[in-house]
Amino acid sequence: MDKPKVAFVTPGTFPLPSLNSSSVERVVEKTVPLLVPHVEAHIYGRISRSLGKRGNVGGAAIERFPAANKQRYIKCVKRAVGKLRPDVLQVENRPRYVLKLKQLKPSRPIWLNLHSNTFIRERAIPLRTLSKCFHAAERIIVNSEFLREDAASRVPACADKLRVVYPGVDVERFPSQYSAAGALQRAELRTKRKWLGRSVVLFMGRLQEIKGVHHLLKLMPQLIKEHPSVLLVIVGGAFYGSYRTTAYVRQLHRIGRSMKGHVVFVPYVPYSEVPSWFLGADVAVVPSGNREAFGLVNVEAMACGLPVVATRAGGMKEIIDHGVTGYMVDPEHVVAEMRSRLLELLCNDQLRREMGLQSRQRVEQHFTWQHSANRWLELLSER
Repeated sequence: MDKPKVAFVTPGTFPLPSLNSSSVERVVEKTVPLLVPHVEAHIYGRISRSLGKRGNVGGAAIERFPAANKQRYIKCVKRAVGKLRPDVLQVENRPRYVLKLKQLKPSRPIWLNLHSNTFIRERAIPLRTLSKCFHAAERIIVNSEFLREDAASRVPACADKLRVVYPGVDVERFPSQYSAAGALQRAELRTKRKWLGRSVVLFMGRLQEIKGVHHLLKLMPQLIKEHPSVLLVIVGGAFYGSYRTTAYVRQLHRIGRSMKGHVVFVPYVPYSEVPSWFLGADVAVVPSGNREAFGLVNVEAMACGLPVVATRAGGMKEIIDHGVTGYMVDPEHVVAEMRSRLLELLCNDQLRREMGLQSRQRVEQHFTWQHSANRWLELLSER
């Protein structure tokens, strides 16, 4: 029996594969090759100077188009899909694309894979249009129960179409600091970065207000008094793959300068370097607001054997096992509760170790890319 043809349509915002892409492209790049033994996979995305019109990632064919103009991009995708005639067409995180591609062949099954609620909020799409998109989709995949509930509340009539597929992490690329290889690499990294004798708290992500970095800077003066060896390392920028700045970022830097020796900003780093930052740290912090649908940084940090202190918000409640792999704090009292939990972890080496080991185990059991692929294949078998 022939393998089913499945086409994946990325937003066209970043090329694939790319060191500077967003989590949307990363999920496609990591998951789709694991489907290849079972499906004939095709990916459509953005062209770039360094990548040709056609390519391949893990056995999945990639076709790339100019995407500066989104109307032109989707027209190119429509032509390619018309030639391919896939059995299933999956749109990544752009509900409007569902309607445009549905015009090609109304009977063709189209799935929508939502990675966040950014493009289903009223400021991004009128509710009436969103409803049409949801009704046009045969299945709607979301990355957390939080996002499933959010999407269902917006279009209740399509609640039965929603299915959860958690994203994952490459546990080979994100080694545990408690493995022999991870411990050796960690020692080298801490020596190179002059972190010996320091208690390193790491934030990794985009510097946007919703990510809550300002809360970390607010809690630091008291934490420094209570634990003088603490070092807050903030890795990331305002935009993916860019050193452009914003008023918010400049404000963070101004505040950080008042705590010289205790706060360090590291500009945007390519994804290939991300594991080394987690591996060298002691605790990861994720003070995001309520809209965080999942938060890949949580599972990436946990894979490296870090306890995570995060807000009890969005999909993060489904990742972190409170009191076992880290702590969750009240979003209304982030500063006081996060400072208290950080102090508890930084002062107790054994607790950090126990939680770090549990973190790695939880990732291996629930949050690998193979888990994501297996769950997706289950959905395919339900058709």
